[in-house]
Amino acid sequence: MNKTIRRASVFTLLLVLALLGRATWVQFYEGQALADDKDNRRNAIETYSAPLGNIIVAGRSITGSAPTKNSDLKYKRTYTDGELYAAVTGYASQAYAPTQLEGIYTDLLNGTDNRLKSVMDTLTNQRADPGNVVTTIDPDVQKAAYDALGDKKGGAVAIDPKTGRILAVVSTPSYDPSALTDANTAGTAWKKLTTDPEKPLVNRALRQPLPPGSTFKLVVAAAALEDGLYSSVDERTDSPNPYPLPGTSRTLDNENPSAPCANASIRVALQYSCNNVFGKMAVDLGQDKVKAMADKFGFNDDKLDVPVRAYTSVYPSDMYPSETALTGIGQFDVTATPLQIAMVSAAIANGGKLVSPHMVSQITNSGGDVLQNYDDEAGTKEIVSSSTAEQLQSAMQTVVEKGTGTNAQVPGATVGGKTGTAQHGENNSQVPYAWFTSYGKSDSSGKEVAVAVVVEQSDAARSEVSGNGLAAPVAKAMMEAALKD
Repeated sequence: MNKTIRRASVFTLLLVLALLGRATWVQFYEGQALADDKDNRRNAIETYSAPLGNIIVAGRSITGSAPTKNSDLKYKRTYTDGELYAAVTGYASQAYAPTQLEGIYTDLLNGTDNRLKSVMDTLTNQRADPGNVVTTIDPDVQKAAYDALGDKKGGAVAIDPKTGRILAVVSTPSYDPSALTDANTAGTAWKKLTTDPEKPLVNRALRQPLPPGSTFKLVVAAAALEDGLYSSVDERTDSPNPYPLPGTSRTLDNENPSAPCANASIRVALQYSCNNVFGKMAVDLGQDKVKAMADKFGFNDDKLDVPVRAYTSVYPSDMYPSETALTGIGQFDVTATPLQIAMVSAAIANGGKLVSPHMVSQITNSGGDVLQNYDDEAGTKEIVSSSTAEQLQSAMQTVVEKGTGTNAQVPGATVGGKTGTAQHGENNSQVPYAWFTSYGKSDSSGKEVAVAVVVEQSDAARSEVSGNGLAAPVAKAMMEAALKD
């Protein structure tokens, strides 16, 4: 054979072997990665080739699927009362990655979850019928919170203290997830939503921690009672008014200068929301003990899944005593979500025990068979003793009966609560956040609920911003809906 032809043949053979090797590598080693690539349109075509499974509230589907026209994506997601439930469902979009429950349960809802497959599906490698997500949301409580917040910017959460079931998750202003489902129109809607200064895509109930203000005084009071710094909520404290911040020339004053806050007991200090008492109490305990109690309630937990991953609520470390004093009133670098503050009230209402909060009850296959029951898996941990919990319940009731939280009173129910007005901005220049957290127990049915509400912004004048004025009425509406017979 001619030498040149022989060399060309060997070179050609090497090229063929290289091509075969590359094809084998792609097929067996990179195939799955390519299949899973977010830019692989075949995934979207497969996902939307049939109707998706549904998210269910109180036995009713609040999601659906509708056929499309002139598209290789045969179906698109639809929503019933989309704005009302957006903070729960999130969105499933032909153009963007899914969020909230739609994102967490993507495989279940599109039928690719292996738990859905029958033997025949496994043998034929066919996509199974999609499953459903059954939520713990109570539609009446959800709507009560949404309507009561109205055009205010804020968030609200309600929890059943006995079971940990989340009854409402509301964030306002909201958005309609249906605007993002169709690939042909989602881009315009996405631009509008992401450039909106009101940030409707932010889940203010679960994923926007803010300074909790005086609602955090419940955590400090719990730490003081558990530590033995004070034996009861009615023991007088050692609390000068105003309280000189250690190491500074400043004092910690009270909103109401005529309130009986000098050496006030925990009950009176919660009733009048005395800053001097809780600022000094935090310093007397020391930041480590306050942080330990905050951590028990759920602060600084970066893996709080309900099952949506909640943003971490923070109690800081490595502070000067003056800064520790400010954390005692929920300021400085303390931040919390409505979910976190609702957890504080839920644990107090439940005798000191916190049941893991969750907003999904079950996931099922298309026939309704339960694949996983989250109600049965909810864990319980003791945060404070039953004695401490009972004392705090009693003090919180005083707040609602004759203190700063009278707007939360619910006829036919025992209600305990705590207001909060959190300063923020440089030199506290911004409009304060209005907080309210509470628990309610029906005097007739025994039903219970714990709630937390934050109003980030409203039309109220700065002088009229208060937890009792803005947030307590929202909490009252939620409690009335949850406790009705």
